[in-house]
Amino acid sequence: MTKLTSCFAIVVFISLHILYQSSASGDQNSTSTYNVLKFGAKRNGVTDSTQAFLETWSAACGTSSDSSEIYVPKGRYLLGAMAFKGDCNSHVTFRIDGTLVASPDYRVLGQANNWFSFERVSGVTIIGGALDAKGSALWACKLSTKTTSCPNGATTLSFTNSKDIRVEGLMSLNSQMFHIVINGCQDVLIQGVKVIAAGNSPNTDGIHVQFSKNVAIFDTSIKTGDDCVSIGPGTKDLWMERIFCGPGHGISIGSLAKDLVEEGVQNVTLKNAIFKGTQNGLRIKSWARPSTGFVQGVQFLDVKMINVQNPIIIDQNYCPHNLNCPGQVSGVKVSDVLYQNIRGTSATAVAIKLDCSAANPCSGVRLENVNLTCRKQAIQSYCTNVNGKSVGTVQTSSCL
Repeated sequence: MTKLTSCFAIVVFISLHILYQSSASGDQNSTSTYNVLKFGAKRNGVTDSTQAFLETWSAACGTSSDSSEIYVPKGRYLLGAMAFKGDCNSHVTFRIDGTLVASPDYRVLGQANNWFSFERVSGVTIIGGALDAKGSALWACKLSTKTTSCPNGATTLSFTNSKDIRVEGLMSLNSQMFHIVINGCQDVLIQGVKVIAAGNSPNTDGIHVQFSKNVAIFDTSIKTGDDCVSIGPGTKDLWMERIFCGPGHGISIGSLAKDLVEEGVQNVTLKNAIFKGTQNGLRIKSWARPSTGFVQGVQFLDVKMINVQNPIIIDQNYCPHNLNCPGQVSGVKVSDVLYQNIRGTSATAVAIKLDCSAANPCSGVRLENVNLTCRKQAIQSYCTNVNGKSVGTVQTSSCL
């Protein structure tokens, strides 16, 4: 596991160095700058500037310069759903000093899948700015028992089938659905991002990664109503470091086994994280049904829990609200999972719950220096269908 860690880290940081070098070389070469105001955008937060932003993208994407920059000055820009599509002639940087806002009528954006969608792009960078999707009205609709006609809502920022992506210093506020989605991408760096939504906002995952390779997330704070980071099938070589999560549902691999034929998740590392008041901490979850999926090579390192309900959990009988549960056995094979230097407080007596598949028991699970306490209760652990061992100081009565 140590050898895997060092090799994985080298690969990640070499890739990040390449991303930074390509950005720096772009600065040294010719760069064309496109100000959205010159294309008709209005910064009063009232006039729809969607077409102006799309025209700015077309100009920047089609330039003959080595790189191009789309500049968004201070102000508030009312925007509808937009798709930015490659292939561009140059690397494009969005430098945002303003706030991009959605319509206060959630139905305007709610019918779209994505608010800002980047599709088949290469070398796109987003620096700064705030995206305010004004999702609270849609959340209220979904949480209400008086109506069932609410739209699904839109993901705020989505990258699909893209590579060499960098998002830095961005703030995502009140997303209708997921805040940021990385889908089918390669070589992605997310750094210094803030995600903010209410603790009861439904389906507002902070960052969702699936079918993607070599993704790194650094120095990011996520406060939301669902998973802070959700990791779907086909994720490989994901590195997360210096992450704050809470409120939210924790950091989750899964849910998996939604489909019979499903890609696996491998080489995932979380290092130096804090969870505060979350529903879960470190979670791996799969539905109890057949699947070709797997989880392999996961490391949770140096994590602090503050009043977290389920600090460490593997749930291979996942079925939210116990509705329409498949009632079968999970086909997802979970192996080589390390929990190292996990400390803090649990809000529940069962601080470690490893509920693995009867058909495919978890293997290679390792608890190393785990120190979790619970106010006024003795800490417990629960294990079923799991093979592994405890090493060093494990404060809880380990069931391994």
